[in-house]
Amino acid sequence: MFGTLVKKRDFYAGGLMTLLGAAITLDSMAYSLGTLTHMGPGMFPLMLGLTLTLVGVLILGTAVVTPLSNDENILPKNREWRGWGCILAGPIFFIILGEYFGLVPATYSCVFVSALGDRTATLKGSAVLAAGVTFFGVLLFSYVLKIPFPMFRLGH
Repeated sequence: MFGTLVKKRDFYAGGLMTLLGAAITLDSMAYSLGTLTHMGPGMFPLMLGLTLTLVGVLILGTAVVTPLSNDENILPKNREWRGWGCILAGPIFFIILGEYFGLVPATYSCVFVSALGDRTATLKGSAVLAAGVTFFGVLLFSYVLKIPFPMFRLGH
């Protein structure tokens, strides 16, 4: 039985999510949880960690009970290097540009570069998507949630 499990994508996905969720849950214990009406800094990571752990266990469970199919491969046959590269580059752009140029350029570049990972994406479509997400992101994080992240800045 274990021999067929190690050939399943869901086994690895569920295991990784379970481990990540457990690590986040344990790390959140270092912070004050507060109460549900006055949440502390550890409440969100705790809820996120517990949710990830639960979803990971559910995915692991489905990997155990479903039979192994003939087309089950851990990695896809056609690797999407462009997609993987763009999706990984997006958050890196957000971190770097957010540090030196602010929320607007960071969000726009993150969404734009990540959207280009789709083979069917066009430059115009990615630019429009990035502009829309940036607009609503700035509204949400700067004006509604009042997160202290400057919209624009030059330098560190």
